[in-house]
Amino acid sequence: MSNNAAIVELSQTANKFRSSIVLQAENKYIDVKSILGLFTTLVGNLSYELHVHGPDAEEAKKELGDIFAKHGLNVKVVE
Repeated sequence: MSNNAAIVELSQTANKFRSSIVLQAENKYIDVKSILGLFTTLVGNLSYELHVHGPDAEEAKKELGDIFAKHGLNVKVVE
């Protein structure tokens, strides 16, 4: 399964926000605004944690959570 569409959509959406948006996959932390970081991380059927902190965090969590769900990626949004 290719996650290219998910990676591009996640990165573009994350870059709309001022908040810090970090994806945790096992023991790696990836800046979701970095398309290269996502390409090296979103592989296989790992489960991910999404950490969002900043002035527009709630909106970012909702939009990114929707994208993860749309692409069938297992993510837990950390409150």
